[in-house]
Amino acid sequence: MKKIVLMIMFLLISVALFACSQGGSVGETEEETEEGTEEETEETTEAETEEKPELVLGLTNWTSTVPPTEIVKAILEEMGYPIEVEEANIGAIYAAQAEGDIDIYMDSWYPQQTQYLEEYSDSIEQLEPIYEDANAGMVVPEYMEDINDVEDLVGNESMVNNEVIAIEDGDPAMDELQELIDAYDLDLELVNSSEGAMISAAKASTDQEEPILLYGWRPHSMFNELGLKILTNEEHPEYFSGSSVHPLVYKDVEERVPEVYEFLEELTISIPDMEEMIIKIDGGEDPEEVAQEWIDDNRDRLDEMINNNQ
Repeated sequence: MKKIVLMIMFLLISVALFACSQGGSVGETEEETEEGTEEETEETTEAETEEKPELVLGLTNWTSTVPPTEIVKAILEEMGYPIEVEEANIGAIYAAQAEGDIDIYMDSWYPQQTQYLEEYSDSIEQLEPIYEDANAGMVVPEYMEDINDVEDLVGNESMVNNEVIAIEDGDPAMDELQELIDAYDLDLELVNSSEGAMISAAKASTDQEEPILLYGWRPHSMFNELGLKILTNEEHPEYFSGSSVHPLVYKDVEERVPEVYEFLEELTISIPDMEEMIIKIDGGEDPEEVAQEWIDDNRDRLDEMINNNQ
């Protein structure tokens, strides 16, 4: 009987000791797991709160500048970059970028803006084109059926009140436009104004189907909305022979934010897409929403570009 009691007591003690040892083991495992989780959380928090540098985008008031600027702004914000947008005329944009006050500008026309690129070549880098084959030059309404080439204006300058209405004087394209007038010895005065004032004048004339001559470029909504055409230029094709449009970056962007640099190098937007966005924005739609719609439509391609550069 005593042997049975002793055996039972031995078994009970063994079970108790086993339970205690297991409890200690489990406690240690939970503590270690908790410590590991805390370390991982701290690492994740540090990664998430690591601040990326603020980037400044330059913006001119041209309609062609708005869509690519809004697209890049939205994407860079997705990538975690604080973004500021500075609006100015084209000369001020280049000067500010040369000083490092603007990091990115999305609407540099080549060769029209070559003089700025050469002047600030030590501080600014031109990246691969966003789109090519952008056309520009003298523009008239389609109902001016007898005026199709710049040569057709010779002797008919009075038809358009001896003036060509254009954008602000600071744009390098205005120098090229004046050279084109001189090359054909046209009796035309170059009237500089804002893009908005130029389009308003064009609308007033086209509403009455009156002749008008202005400066124009594609992509732009004016061609669809006002029924305009760019004049050919067969005698002097060295002027307005086609353009490419590029992002510009300050010289330290590649080193400071390489993923942004690579993304901008790969970004392309078709001219039809550009004109569609411009028309929507001119029609009153919110530029950010229009840009986001384009981003959503091109999400797979954009995500692949972003992931490849991170």
